[in-house]
Amino acid sequence: MQQPPSSPPGAGHDPYAIDPIKFEVIRSALTQATEEMAAALRRSAYSTNVKTRQDFSCAFFDANLRAVAQAFTQPVHLGSFVRHVPHAIREYGAENLGPGDMVLSNDPYGGGVHLNDIALIGPVHYNGEVIGYTACLAHHVDVGGGAPASVGAFQEVFQEGVIIPRVKLVKAGEINRDVFDLVLAQIRSKRETAGDFRAQIASNRTGAARINEIVDRYGLDEFNRYIDELIEYTARRTAAELQKLPQGEFSAEGFVDNDGFTDDVVKLQVKVTINDEGVRFDTSGSDPQRRAPVNSTFAQTYSACAYALRALIDRDLPVNDGFYRYVHVDAPEGTVTNCVHPAPVVGGWETHVRLNDLIFHALSDALPEAVCAGTKSMQCHSGFGGLIEPDQQDGSLEYFCFLETLAGGYGARHASDGPDAVQSHGQNTENAPVEETESNYPVRITRYELLPDSEGAGKFRGGLGLRRDYQFPQPVTFTVLADRDRAGPHGLFGGSNGSKSVYAVIDDDDETVLSSKTTVDLAPGQVISYRTSGGGGYGSPLERDPQLVVEDVRNGKVSTGRARSVYGVAIDQNSLELNHDKTTEIRGSA
Repeated sequence: MQQPPSSPPGAGHDPYAIDPIKFEVIRSALTQATEEMAAALRRSAYSTNVKTRQDFSCAFFDANLRAVAQAFTQPVHLGSFVRHVPHAIREYGAENLGPGDMVLSNDPYGGGVHLNDIALIGPVHYNGEVIGYTACLAHHVDVGGGAPASVGAFQEVFQEGVIIPRVKLVKAGEINRDVFDLVLAQIRSKRETAGDFRAQIASNRTGAARINEIVDRYGLDEFNRYIDELIEYTARRTAAELQKLPQGEFSAEGFVDNDGFTDDVVKLQVKVTINDEGVRFDTSGSDPQRRAPVNSTFAQTYSACAYALRALIDRDLPVNDGFYRYVHVDAPEGTVTNCVHPAPVVGGWETHVRLNDLIFHALSDALPEAVCAGTKSMQCHSGFGGLIEPDQQDGSLEYFCFLETLAGGYGARHASDGPDAVQSHGQNTENAPVEETESNYPVRITRYELLPDSEGAGKFRGGLGLRRDYQFPQPVTFTVLADRDRAGPHGLFGGSNGSKSVYAVIDDDDETVLSSKTTVDLAPGQVISYRTSGGGGYGSPLERDPQLVVEDVRNGKVSTGRARSVYGVAIDQNSLELNHDKTTEIRGSA
């Protein structure tokens, strides 16, 4: 008989077999092992993208390839990990992996995502027996291909960089030089990439050591029994959380603004069905895949759906196989939500994060207090590179590459404003500090600031977008791989849309607006300017507390003109004090 959803650890078992205190200790120890993996990876990495922005994830899988524990660095990776790791090990053959071996893979059609995200997976042995697998995935700043940082408007996956179909990078604890040299030969930023690969090796070794320590303390039988209980406990709690959600079917339709080669929008459609079996996400109405960089792999789509469900339930709930068994995804092959070979995939994360927005939009009427208005909903990649000038280093010429994703406005919620200039939904990367970026790369960040009046107005306003301008003292190739230049994030329940994004080249006083998916060659002194979208508003702007509008004006977030015309709030230009009588008059006539 199935246990009630609220059953505590050990319910339905021999009470002497499962001790609740030991359960919590082992549960925390497993999570901490992956967190220590993350710390080792970050502290050992070379690239700004990994060591500072934390564009990576770490996890532990048991011997049956069930997800057991994950470090919460990048949620976008976590759902994809549970597809990639089991597929990679089964295809490679667990029997082909000995102690100290590790497999490298970025196959987008074999459970992977875009090529920059490379997974390293290693078995954990205990007394000669495989008891699980440690795995870490990092976004490498360059993997070759047609443009520096390996982002661009490509039409085939072959143009996007090196494709790694499950190869043994580490054998018996030693790097396989033939494989290592072959991979690095395809890559521009060899020093940084080599350092990041070694950091991934260190991460997996750290995780394996910590897992062995847990087994040393409790014994292998106890270790496996408590993993089984952890997964079943998570399943019971997830089932209980699903009972709190409204059952039924909910749908929404939206778009990626363009595909990078045509002005045609890319249609996305999602139907969310909630019932006792879990949550089913159906993307059948989405467009066929394009010969353009907007295709999401199945793993990316699955990740978006898993994240959406996770965001709607108890934040303390563990994330492992017991949770993922309730996430069901129907994404037909050959569509932009489940592309097949040889579709380009570099911009799949742009589609993934827009799908997140659509899922929450679909559920907004049923869960008005649980979801937010539209966010920037794009990864918003900024990538550039070129040759280091000869007088800046000794020996042969070296290529530099840099990549980051820019923040934007978050959507407002039923009782609070959206945060300004943050990463949205499954993104959790930090910003690349101006000082570190300028110290390590030939670039000046000439402007980095919030964008006034970019918010979606509402009773609660959306977050502000940001402006970041890059100026280069030498020739570089620069790629914008983003979105939101056609339509800003949606508002909810009378809230206004957030601002659109703008991407431009500035040459002295001349400004040329760019497509959101383009690669350009820049001459010394030219500037690339990003102005990201603000979040959508929630509720009517005329219902916003006038004093909150005054505070936004005083903080330079909203102009006095916008306060009057959009929020109906009159503010004295000089004193920045609220004019109560005029505000009442304006709002009364609206």
